[in-house]
Amino acid sequence: MPNLTDLSTIRDLCARHDFALSKGFGQNFIINPGICPRIAEAAGIGPGWGVLEIGPGIGVLTEQLCKRADKVVSIEVDKRLPPLLEETMAGYDNFKLVLNDVLKVDLKSLLAEEFGDKPVAVCANLPYYITSPILMRLLEEKLPIQNITVMVQKEAAQRLCAAPGTREAGAISYAVAYYAQPKLLFSVQPGSFYPAPNVTSAVIRLDVRQQPPVTLAAEQETAFFALIRAAFSQRRKTAANAIANGLHLPKAQVLDALEKAGLDQRSRPEQLTLQQYCALQSALYGIDNPAPMC
Repeated sequence: MPNLTDLSTIRDLCARHDFALSKGFGQNFIINPGICPRIAEAAGIGPGWGVLEIGPGIGVLTEQLCKRADKVVSIEVDKRLPPLLEETMAGYDNFKLVLNDVLKVDLKSLLAEEFGDKPVAVCANLPYYITSPILMRLLEEKLPIQNITVMVQKEAAQRLCAAPGTREAGAISYAVAYYAQPKLLFSVQPGSFYPAPNVTSAVIRLDVRQQPPVTLAAEQETAFFALIRAAFSQRRKTAANAIANGLHLPKAQVLDALEKAGLDQRSRPEQLTLQQYCALQSALYGIDNPAPMC
């Protein structure tokens, strides 16, 4: 097998296939040989597991996944990459390439067809520009996956893993915490990539929850996250002002709901926990949510 982290090997491979890395696809190939084994190990995969990989590139992470899991299915949107992957992954009969856009493919059907009852993990070196849409699709669709281990921009990693109710948290922190238990694993320096990006990266793991930490009916989830997004849409304002503006509600109604929920009317958006936003939603819309979890 070729050494896919060797820069001369990468350049020779790309030259033979007339392939140029695309900024539009956010392509930065990993050349630090220690990174991909760490990602694969962090995912906790082994015999009996299936892995869904997003954006295999030339297969440097894919190879490590194939060495551990029963089957690896990689989704790639760049139509120029299949000939390269056909060469680099020729030694692995447990690898399958799906040429499609991960935001458009029917993931539930794909997982059922390819993995059946196997436990499934998601692994990826995600393009920075599309990190949040991909992660939220994986989480919101409640797919049969155990965990998601991905490399993203470090700043995004810190926000994704920030605990709700802390200064570092943003709206996406609450969404991630609702669906999963996040953990920031390790940082990756720019020199670990070709070409080197301008920012530091980090690897995170999201362990998908069987049950969310607050109790919501399925039809309440959209309004719940709309409430949180509204609160963070004007972060420098109080939660009351931001929610009133963002949801086009009378401020008096929001203040009254905060009081009914037992919350400080001067609270900032990042000071409220998931449970407190749940209580606020109940007070705001007159929802009778079960008490123990909310």
